[in-house]
Amino acid sequence: MLSYDKINDIFARFAAHEPAPKTELYYINEFTLLVAIILSAQATDVGVNKATPALFAVASTPEKILAMGEDKLKEYIKTIGLYPSKARNIIKMCGQLLENHQGKVPHDLQELEQLAGVGSKTANVWLNCALGLPTIAVDTHVFRVANRLGLCATPTPKATETALAKIIPEKWKIHAHHWLILHGRYVCKARKPVCANCLVQDLCEFDAKLFLHDSTINNRATH
Repeated sequence: MLSYDKINDIFARFAAHEPAPKTELYYINEFTLLVAIILSAQATDVGVNKATPALFAVASTPEKILAMGEDKLKEYIKTIGLYPSKARNIIKMCGQLLENHQGKVPHDLQELEQLAGVGSKTANVWLNCALGLPTIAVDTHVFRVANRLGLCATPTPKATETALAKIIPEKWKIHAHHWLILHGRYVCKARKPVCANCLVQDLCEFDAKLFLHDSTINNRATH
């Protein structure tokens, strides 16, 4: 496992490269951010962003989505994976917000997790993006990158969340999961990590750091 100094150095480099990373999801208020995060489960932000502008233009509150109904909601999000169950959860979540929270998204982790379609990851992402809280949200990118780098050696996303919360220095926590997501999305990819473009390659504990940059592979293919 990496030492404290190396962990600090990793996040210092991420910070120097991208000082204030933001979610790539499109949203216009706290409620639409929660909807977008729910829709992004097992889907790409790019795919979600293709559907949500039209939806949020006509329904940006729990009242409006609930009035729209599940069938019409499905029409707006049908290009997103698992859209039937997501539509069902969003409609139920809107009802919960109106019944229990005066139509507002609660600012408490446990209350968020009681909403339909909202698990630990979704709740932590929302708290971080909406309120700027130093939460650690673990998706597939964060789980992969954290274990590859040597930040932790954990078998599940929940265990990864617990481990990262303990070892990431406080000054980096507010942006930590964004940096890890972006690193996993664009550099430390699942099947073909671009190690030649990695900001922290010299600090990484990944055993398979033998992957070549695409251009190197292409150059070999032309000779």
